[in-house]
Amino acid sequence: MSLSSDAAASAVEDRLFGALAVLRVVVLLNAIGLNVYRHGTFERPILAVVCVAVMVAWTAFAIWAYGRPERRTVALLVADLVVAVALVLVTPWVKGADFSATIPGSWIIGALLAWSIHFRLKGGLAAGALLAVADLAQRQELRASDYGNAFLLILSGTIVGYLCDSLQKMAAERDAAERAAAAAAERARLARVVHDGVLQVLALVQRRGREMGGAAEELGELAGEQEQELRRLIRAQSSVVVGAGTVELGSALTQLESLPSVTVSTPGVPVELPSDTAHEVVAAVRACLDNVKVHVGDDAPAWVLLQADPDRVEISVRDNGSGIPTGRLAAATADGRLGIAESIRGRITALGGTTELLTGSSGTEWEIVVPRSGPPSTRSGRHE
Repeated sequence: MSLSSDAAASAVEDRLFGALAVLRVVVLLNAIGLNVYRHGTFERPILAVVCVAVMVAWTAFAIWAYGRPERRTVALLVADLVVAVALVLVTPWVKGADFSATIPGSWIIGALLAWSIHFRLKGGLAAGALLAVADLAQRQELRASDYGNAFLLILSGTIVGYLCDSLQKMAAERDAAERAAAAAAERARLARVVHDGVLQVLALVQRRGREMGGAAEELGELAGEQEQELRRLIRAQSSVVVGAGTVELGSALTQLESLPSVTVSTPGVPVELPSDTAHEVVAAVRACLDNVKVHVGDDAPAWVLLQADPDRVEISVRDNGSGIPTGRLAAATADGRLGIAESIRGRITALGGTTELLTGSSGTEWEIVVPRSGPPSTRSGRHE
């Protein structure tokens, strides 16, 4: 567990032990009232007074001890449970063998819940089982109510332990989500600042350098290279996975620039999609680029443009080849070469999106449109 997760779990535990401190006082007052009411049934009243005094003293000590995380040691928890069990076990000596209710009564749930909070499900189960056995072992005759009380001890310890575990995990997940959202917002802000300032200046220097020629043209080329490197750096700072089951599509597509002569252009803000959808979109774009490599050339330039709307994303994949001859796609499908039919169109259709192929003597362009929340589908096939 990370430090942040530990902090979240500790914060939940602090609040639960704070609530338990109030509960300890309530069950102590209840135990005192019941013992005063039943004082005539005690065979050893002095010993009963001692037991009640122990409960009062231990309650005060436990509230103080559990108040700080560093004092919540295994020794404290064991001592807490031992005191509760001991008070249950001395009940026959104080009240006689034919007793109906133990001296501590519901006071023992203080120790039970402490184990449930700290040790969670297993701790609650262990403490509940031990207290139930201690209670039943002292009785000469088991009544249905005795069995019911023992069962409730085990059940309550287990349920409370499970709930404490769930609360701590949810708190850790909430903190992680808040940190991820804050980090993503900050990355988006920095990306906008750089895009509106530095990148525009570099692009201007590159364009003016080409217009002026000579040494200025070389300077413009250097500015263009630095612009591309800065764009890559900004994208690299954005984690591809931005949340549970979510992928930043721009960063994922940018990784395709590792392929020869591929240029990827993305918006200045994150474009988040469900992970399954994003992975299928990237696979379809890669299939388009594979076709460029096979049919235009290994070093043929290709351009990928990502645009995002609130309800959909649009990806354009373009090359400057000689286009696709008429009838070639139908022949490829008939021959069982499913690069376009399955790896591109099949994937996008399964996501609820559309594809359009524009081809001519000036090159080929794929226009891919995918809804921001399309049904995930996994398809594969050979490239054309």
